[in-house]
This record gives sequence, C-alpha cells and structure tokens, in this order.
Amino acid sequence: MHYLDLGRTGIRVSRICLGTMTFGEQNTWDEGFAMMDMALERGVNFFDTAEMYSFPATAETQGDSERVVGDWMAARNNRDQIIVATKITGPGDGFRHVRGGDLSFGAKQIDDAVAQSLERLKTDYIDLYQLHWPERSTNFFGTLGYTHDEEEDWTAFEDVLASLARHVEAGRIRAVGCSNESPWGLMRMLALADSAGLPRMASIQNPYNLLNRTYEVGLAEVSIREDCGLLAYSPMAFGMLSGKYLDGEWPAKSRLALYPQYARYSQPRGTAATRAYVDLAREHGLDPAQMSLAYVNSRRFLTANIIGATTMAQLESNIASDDLDLSDAVLEGIEAIHNSDPNPAP
Repeated sequence: MHYLDLGRTGIRVSRICLGTMTFGEQNTWDEGFAMMDMALERGVNFFDTAEMYSFPATAETQGDSERVVGDWMAARNNRDQIIVATKITGPGDGFRHVRGGDLSFGAKQIDDAVAQSLERLKTDYIDLYQLHWPERSTNFFGTLGYTHDEEEDWTAFEDVLASLARHVEAGRIRAVGCSNESPWGLMRMLALADSAGLPRMASIQNPYNLLNRTYEVGLAEVSIREDCGLLAYSPMAFGMLSGKYLDGEWPAKSRLALYPQYARYSQPRGTAATRAYVDLAREHGLDPAQMSLAYVNSRRFLTANIIGATTMAQLESNIASDDLDLSDAVLEGIEAIHNSDPNPAP
C-alpha cells in the first residue's frame, strides 16, 4: 500500500481510502466490520464517513455509517491505527432531518455536529473534519454554470475557520478539509488560513473519474501548488466504469438497480464512453474497474482514492488497484477516449 501526506499536517494516509457510506443501508453492521477488517489487513488506514450517511440520506439511517465505524473501532480496540474522516452536512431540502435542519456552518451548528459525530464514532478526536458541500450556492453536484446571487446569506469563511480552530485547539479535530468546493472557495479559505493563522484546508473531496475529469480544469493546480490534495470520490462513477451496467444489465442489489434516480453517470454519453474504456481495458488484459481506479491513483494531485464496495470481492479487487501501474499504451488510449468526448458525465 502506498501512503501519502495529508496536506501539511504530518498525517500519512493510505492512497486507498475506504468510503463507508453504504454501511447501515446497503451493508449491515457485520458486513461493514468484515470490510474494514480486510481493508486494514491490506494496509488501508484511512476511512471516510459523514454525519448524513448512510446513503441515500434518510432520517431512519442518518448517522449509522459513523456508528458502524465507531462500533468497529471500539470492538477491535484499534483507534490509534485509523485515520477517520467525517463531514458536517451542508444546507439542502433533502437533509432537514439532520440536527433539526439547522444546517449552516455557524459556530453552534459546527459545535453540535462535531459533538454528535464524536459520540457516534465513540472517539474523542476526529482526524479529518470536512465541510461536506458549500453553504453558499456555487458549482457542485454536477452544476457547471455559475449563477451569482447578490442577496444570498452565508457564514463568512473567517467565522467558519475560527469555529473549526476552537475544536482543533481543544484536540477534538486534528485537521480540516472541504468537499465539493470550487477553486475560488478553496483558494479563499487557504489564503485566510495563511494570513490569519487559522486551520488550513488539508484536502478537498470532490468527484473524479474517467467520465468526469473537471477537477483538472481549475483545482488540480491548486492541489499541487498549495499541498491540498484531492480525496477522489466516485472514482468508478457509481460503478459504471466496471462495465456491469452495459448492455442493459442492472445486477440485483447493485447501486443503480436500488437507486435508479442517481443517473449522473449512466446517461447516453457516459454509457458510450464507459463502453470505450471497458473495451480498452479488455484489449490490454485489464479488469475495467481496476484500470479506472489505477488511473485515479496515478494523478499527481491525488492524496487518496475513496473506494466503495458492497461485497468482499469488490473490495479486494478495488484495494488491489493500488498495485497496478498502467502502461504508456493504456494511458495513451485513455487520453484518446477522453479527447474524443471530454467529461461526458460531469
């Protein structure tokens, strides 16, 4: 397993991070325990969750992902071996069940969210605490065009970072990060941190995969120059890049079979590009899923690749992608497909 620096924190994280959003919904407590056991055995020390998980977000399972992770660490007595990342939920109509629906990034909201996550995780500190998505309206969740709202009210970055600073100083948080953030937002927070001695964003968790490389446009340079690496989520485009959804096949209990409303990557352009990537992988004797993950692993701006799995076989294969180096011929083939239709599923 490869290990990389988490920003400028001195924390070393495995290049493969296990995303746990399915725990408590698609995966039971026992299945979650087995997956985390395997991941840790294979060298994964980085686990990502959020207060709003399980996925999809419902009042019935809210917080269960954190509970599974917390129960596992308590049962295994291995907290000192684990780097735990979690997130505070941003505003949105579909999340009013979280903490009574008061989802700004004000001081009270951050205090409440941190306290509740610590309780569910059965720990007294969080290694990486992230803002799940911006409080303001901007480009995220597939929105490319920016529409400015002069009247919008949102918590100033200075105040958000000051609230997080109190928890860092108290030892409840070791490092902070953002998610689904724009280049302007990330650079503004980094500049404020550097000028005012506030906590510095150590990472940014945004989508990145062969069907959606929009991260490269404005954020890749920020990651490299500012030591604020990408935690890539959806690296297999909701499983599309495995090829299992081609030819009209929707395997039972797969994510898109259970939740067909999440069609971000399965529209015609995304499906056509997926076919090309799957054919390229098979032409070179590679597993399409491993090729897709290995490409993400190879990016200089990456800190960790957040894999998700619902079976032990998927997990084993995904972790093994850390050992796969893609040949020049494969990389050239990937670029040719990308250049023929860039970012077909942003």
